[in-house]
Amino acid sequence: MVGYQRQKEILFVCIENSSRSQMAEGFARSKGVRASSAGTSPAGEVDPFVIQVMAERGVDISHNRPKLLTPEMVDRASLVVLTDALLKDSLPKEIHKKIGKKLVVWSVADPRGQPIEVVRFVRDKIQQDVDLLIRKV
Repeated sequence: MVGYQRQKEILFVCIENSSRSQMAEGFARSKGVRASSAGTSPAGEVDPFVIQVMAERGVDISHNRPKLLTPEMVDRASLVVLTDALLKDSLPKEIHKKIGKKLVVWSVADPRGQPIEVVRFVRDKIQQDVDLLIRKV
C-alpha cells in the first residue's frame, strides 16, 4: 500500500461533488491515500450534513469545495471511481475515452436532501467501499 500512496491517485466522481465523492475522498485521504474528487455538475458547496457525518468519523472535509471534473484530473488518476453507475453514460466523450481501464463503478445512493440518518447510512457504505478498494489496489 505504501507504494500506491506515493505514486497513484484515486479520483472519486459523482454528479454534484457535494456528498458521495467528497466522503470517499475524505476516507481515502484519512487512510493516507492520494485522492481527489469532482463532479460532472458541481454544487455550490459540500452538503452540511455530509460535513457533519464525516466529522463524526473523525474526518474533516469542512474546507473542501465541489470541483468540476476535467480531463486533466482523469489523466492524473490511476483509478477513477464513479459513485453511481448512471454517471458512466453521462460523462463527456473526451473524459469517457480517457478513463479506459482505470474505471471502477459503484452503486451508492445519492443522499442529497435526505434526513441525516440516511446520510449516515450512505457514509458507512462509502467507508466500507473505500476500505475494500484500498485493500484491492
